[in-house]
Amino acid sequence: MSKRLSVASPPARFLFSALLILALGGCQTTGIEDITGALGGKSEMAGRLDAKPDAKPDMDALRERYRAKPGDPNVALEYGKALRQTGQRAQALAVLEQAVLAHSTNKAVLAGYGRALADSGNFQQAFDVLGRAHSPEDPDWRILSAQGAALDQLGRSEEAQQYYATALKIVPEEPSVLSNLGLSYMLQNNLPRAEETLRRANSRNPADSRVRANLALVVGLEGKQAEAETIVKADLPPDQAAEKVTGLRQLLAKKQQRADK
Repeated sequence: MSKRLSVASPPARFLFSALLILALGGCQTTGIEDITGALGGKSEMAGRLDAKPDAKPDMDALRERYRAKPGDPNVALEYGKALRQTGQRAQALAVLEQAVLAHSTNKAVLAGYGRALADSGNFQQAFDVLGRAHSPEDPDWRILSAQGAALDQLGRSEEAQQYYATALKIVPEEPSVLSNLGLSYMLQNNLPRAEETLRRANSRNPADSRVRANLALVVGLEGKQAEAETIVKADLPPDQAAEKVTGLRQLLAKKQQRADK
């Protein structure tokens, strides 16, 4: 008899690292955008709570701008965003670290640096830096949600959920925060609550395929694979739908293999 699948176990948490690592992704100079990741792509899950992909940046032009004005925080943020978007995470971290050294009280720079730290797997440092990017008197719901995601990666889901709850007080029923919260419940193996929360997120933003992907994952983990595949294929062209379904099946199969060991 196979063991009961527990997404809260260390192997499963490691398997979900790609899902959670980019809760602080999609850099903008004004704050942190938190949008859930999608199935497929180069990793099992493209990342949790990343902003919608922008058009491919003009790296040559941005590099020249940065070289001309390395001390300009807005230029550094834009260049760091482009580096992260093109997968150059170590370079992005170096650029934003230099920007923080020069502008240690600039909240947008701190937010960007925190996100780059999370990209690199430095979740505790990311959490701490993000805490400096806003204040209790002027909280930023995006940063609160991102801090929650960092705590989830540190195995502190109950604390993470407090951050999501605070964010939701500022922006009730915000789908990106709900999606983070749903994934947090998933990590605790509370799949019914995860499903309910992700369905709320999906109803608030049915056009976001990444939110649907997270819902499909949880539904699949509950053993409802046919419904999960229907969810993930919604409104997608046939070729993309097939790719997403393949990604979902592979992810669920890996989890079952781990549960059977």
